[in-house]
Amino acid sequence: MKKYLSLVLFAHSIFALPFAFIGFFLALHTTNHTFDWKLLVLMLVCMVTARNAAMAFNRYLDRDIDILNPRTAMRDIPAGRISARGALLFTIINCVFFVVATYFINSLCFMLSPIALFVVLFYSYTKRITALCHLVLGLGLGLAPVGAYLVVTGQFHIVPVLYGLAVLCWVSGFDIIYALQDEAFDREHKLNSIPVLLGTKGALRFSEILHVCSFIFVLLPVLYMEVGWFYYLGVVFYGSLLIYQHRIVSPTDLSRVDRAFMTTNGIASVIFAVFYLLDIIVL
Repeated sequence: MKKYLSLVLFAHSIFALPFAFIGFFLALHTTNHTFDWKLLVLMLVCMVTARNAAMAFNRYLDRDIDILNPRTAMRDIPAGRISARGALLFTIINCVFFVVATYFINSLCFMLSPIALFVVLFYSYTKRITALCHLVLGLGLGLAPVGAYLVVTGQFHIVPVLYGLAVLCWVSGFDIIYALQDEAFDREHKLNSIPVLLGTKGALRFSEILHVCSFIFVLLPVLYMEVGWFYYLGVVFYGSLLIYQHRIVSPTDLSRVDRAFMTTNGIASVIFAVFYLLDIIVL
């Protein structure tokens, strides 16, 4: 189990999971639905299994690329800690658990489950097709608040969609920063990415634009629901951390990319979710 948690980088679940909690409690706060532990557990099962499937499939599909890249050569499959067959089986098992969990939630979630799996699995192919692969990754994680809202209500609403767009822009932006590490390798091996397409300086500028959009999308829900000062404080912290990660990475200094990718973004999502939950408790 420890090997498979390493395979899927389980600690990185912290990126989208806080926004799933936002979508779940948003539904409870703004509708007449009541809290149900079963639904919360099923939502968490869906989040974990979908991400496990996506990460394991990515590692399976990229195994021949990873072994050539010095940065990724020690990942679990190239290093021989997990077999390619084992990673693929792990992917299938998680997909099955995901679909089964949605069956016990509601009919809409069950019907949409193949689409959700297609999005999160298809990302692994996109670097071979388009430089917009980062946006597909963002879309996959952006399903979290929308899906969590559907778990409770079985209906769509504009506010969780806005949070989904915020996640899409946020994740795409920081994935572009992360991809700067592989710009030379990707160009040499004819793989697509924004850094390959636009260069380091252009990629950072595009990432900045996406993060500005993400900030706007976390602010727009105030037009559709009542919020208090905790919410605005969360928005300020979220925006500040987006700015911070762009201050510590520059075209001439990529030494702090890992800090911008993992630490800063993990803190940003958790802090924003905490302030959102505090806001609805106070209201």
